[in-house]
Amino acid sequence: MRKAFTERKTKETYIKLEINLDGKGIFKGSSSFPFLDHMLQSFSKHSFCDLYLEAKGDTHVDIHHLIEDIGIVLGLAIDKALKDKKGIERYGFFVLPMDEALVEVSLDLCGRPYFVWKGFPKFINFLGYEFDIWREFFKSIAFFGKMNLHINLRYGENLHHIIEATFKAFAKAFKQAKQISHQDVPSTKGVI
Repeated sequence: MRKAFTERKTKETYIKLEINLDGKGIFKGSSSFPFLDHMLQSFSKHSFCDLYLEAKGDTHVDIHHLIEDIGIVLGLAIDKALKDKKGIERYGFFVLPMDEALVEVSLDLCGRPYFVWKGFPKFINFLGYEFDIWREFFKSIAFFGKMNLHINLRYGENLHHIIEATFKAFAKAFKQAKQISHQDVPSTKGVI
């Protein structure tokens, strides 16, 4: 089983996360931010990863530290659970519609972090917080999960739909990339 446990404790946050890449799509626990719980539940459901999360942070200051650090911990857990990446499909791509929004996610579980975030609104608030926090969340996953991650908003108006489509498109692309489809490491180098 491809499972991993990761823990992060700072003066700003305390996070424990367990992931099972070969799960049934179950999310348990809490980020202490209900909207993020809803998004992580969507990620679990559509990627067929089981996630268990306990997280607390200095949300009296801002939600930023908590969301960014959960992204860090999720990225670390993904990388750890993938182990040597032997047999994985490696690449994933999905275009997901949600009402008026259309989000495209492409990823490569290549061991080399790179992140692209294009087409999303800037300098806007959502649920009383900076919308840009979602860029920080996915950037943390990309860098700590050691993946190339390109996320493009083709179009959209409703911020809830845009973020939910992003989480679901990421989940579907990740589901494809983590899939075991052969015996070898998917690289001409012989390692990832």
